Amino acid sequence: MAAGEPEADCLFCKIVAGDVPATVVRETKDVIAFADINPQAPVHILVIPRAHYQNAGELGVIEPELAGTLLAEAAAVAADEGLDENGYRLVFNTGAGAGQTVFHVHAHLLGGRGLNWPPG
Repeated sequence: MAAGEPEADCLFCKIVAGDVPATVVRETKDVIAFADINPQAPVHILVIPRAHYQNAGELGVIEPELAGTLLAEAAAVAADEGLDENGYRLVFNTGAGAGQTVFHVHAHLLGGRGLNWPPG
């Protein structure tokens, strides 16, 4: 499959296509944001491009403008959720060794509680 093309076995491509339900909190022509099914904070939203890219590095190299759009949409979701005043965390796990389990780039938007550093 070429980068940017949907993959039949990708969970997030199935969510984008409407084949798998998700609790969508924001969507644009390029990005969709939905609640994580295993939240790690009071607010835990995944922000993904509609187009399929394996990870943040691939997205940044191939489509830097879309990477910027993804970050801007994550900030808009954070504002919608009331997280912009006290802060929030964006996490991109890249590769299995970093905890990536769905290989469609996604930002974890976490907030609503204190977030320690360094993480796990």
